[in-house]
Parts: sequence; C-alpha cells; structure tokens
Amino acid sequence: MKVVIIGFGSIGQRHCKNLLDKSNAEIYLCTKHNIKNFKNNKRIQNLHSLEKCLKNQPEIGFVCNTSNLHVQTAIKLAKNNCHILIEKPLSNSLKNITALLSLVEKNKLVTLMGFNLRFHPCLIKVKQLLAKNKIGRVIYVDAENGSYLPDWHPEEDYRKSYSSRNALGGGAVLTCLHEIDYLYWLFGDVKEVSTIAGKFSDLEIDSEDLASISLRFKNNIIAHVHLNFFQRPAERSCKIVGTKGTLFCDFNKNTVSLYELNKKKWKEIMNLKNYNINDMYVDEIKQLLKCIKTQKKSVNDINQGIKTLKIALAIQKSAKSRKTVNV
Repeated sequence: MKVVIIGFGSIGQRHCKNLLDKSNAEIYLCTKHNIKNFKNNKRIQNLHSLEKCLKNQPEIGFVCNTSNLHVQTAIKLAKNNCHILIEKPLSNSLKNITALLSLVEKNKLVTLMGFNLRFHPCLIKVKQLLAKNKIGRVIYVDAENGSYLPDWHPEEDYRKSYSSRNALGGGAVLTCLHEIDYLYWLFGDVKEVSTIAGKFSDLEIDSEDLASISLRFKNNIIAHVHLNFFQRPAERSCKIVGTKGTLFCDFNKNTVSLYELNKKKWKEIMNLKNYNINDMYVDEIKQLLKCIKTQKKSVNDINQGIKTLKIALAIQKSAKSRKTVNV
C-alpha cells in the first residue's frame, strides 16, 4: 500500500506514525517541514512536491496542509484516483467544492473527513444513549471547547500556525469545527445560526479567538456552542438536556454521566481513566482502510464535510453581519 501525506505539521506526523505502526504502508511525504524524527525510516521518502509523489501512484492521500489548500490538493489526488482523508475543515470557502465532489463520485473514491471525535468512545456512547431515548426528546444542548492556543504545540510559534491566520483558514470557528461536526452527527441538519465572534484576547493573531454560537436545528433542537483560543485551564464538554433527563460528556476526563429524573441523581455511565487519545486517530485510519477494502462509504465522507463547512460559513457570515443566517 502506497500513501502520500501532504503537510507535515502535528496531524500529518501523527497520521504518519500511526500508518507506520498499524499498516505496511510505503509513505511519500510532500512537505517543507523538518522530518528529523522520521528521516531514517526506510518506508518514508520526502519528495517535497505532490507531482513527484503522484508519480509513484499512491492509493491513498492524506490532506494535512493548511485549510485554504485542502480542496485544490484533494482535486489533484482525486484526478489520480487516490482515496482521500481530508483534515478538517474541508476548506475555508465553497470554491471548487463541486469539482472535487464530481471527481470523487466519477472515480468512486472513498473519502473521510478528519473529525476524530466521531471515534471517541464517550461520544459514541452518547449517540447510543440518545438512540435509546434515555433522556427523552432533546430540547437544548450546550457544547464548550476552550483552551490556550500557545499550549497546543509548545515547540512551535503559535503566531505562525494556520490556526492564528485568517488567510490560511484559521480562527476558532474553522479550527475548532469538531463541535459543529459532532452536533450535526448527533442531531442532523441545522436550520439557522446566530453568532458573536471576533478577536477579544491578547493573543497575537489576526483570526477570531472567540465564537459564541447559537444553532437551531431543523428538528427544533437549540444548541449553544462556545469556542475560544485563550481559556486556562482547558475545558471541553457537552451537556444535552431532554424531557426525561440530562447527559453530560466531559472530553477532558473521558466520562459520560446521566441525570435520571425519576431518581433525581447523576449516574456515571462511562469513565475511561486511562484512555489514549491517539486511539481515535488509529480507529479513523482503520475506518478508512476498511471502507476502501469493502468499497463502502465512510462514517464521515466528503458530503458530510460539505454540510459541516456550510454551517461554519453561515456562522462566520452571521458574526460579520450580526444577523441570524439560514444555512
């Protein structure tokens, strides 16, 4: 199996390591990054350009470069019949999305969006509990993801990261799109959004570092999503309130709790004390390889990536216009 990885920041390196550990892949890198931790591995070649990589006829491409380059990179891969994992977000605009989708469908390619939280056992448990109607009809959701951007990759200058730069598709909305994606996964299509977002902290960035988002889903569920780049200590959680109880998922502690109305107390449903977050990324790769082998759609293909992107762009439009925007 031949794989090309385009972009070799933290996520590209993670995928590379997991492919080395969990598969027999020959890996071609397209990056200007220093690959000192991998350069002595005989299964890796850094060819620096995508054109050189494609001459080796890779079967799979991992799109891990900056968000503004995702679609044009994926189009080149699709033209060469590569199955594709695209890191989130799909893009920072809808430009050339239709062309990419047409190529994917024409060449019958498997695609997977890099929303790793869909593989988190706690979120999977939440989805199962909702399917079993454990809290009745869902009315309201409160999701939060706040952390300190310079802590993400301490060895790097956060001011140079794509997350900090609007032109590269950064900012809290697109960088922290996992929350929007998993809410779409749990509750379906969004009808309208209302947002306050902007640069509020002292971080030296030109993208928004805070987004306070209200979503109305087509099934009339209301969700509030809070995203920021400056919170210490970090917090990531989701509270789901229904007619018969409440679910609370803490992603930092890896726990899921259920408040049962009839007993008037919380019950811990899941507690993964020694959970390794890398397992999500390993399961992501397993899903991709399985779908390629069985020629089936993945759990989060490009069509879902387009839907999530459209929600994100509506959020950005709402913040700019200071109005409620239909999705």
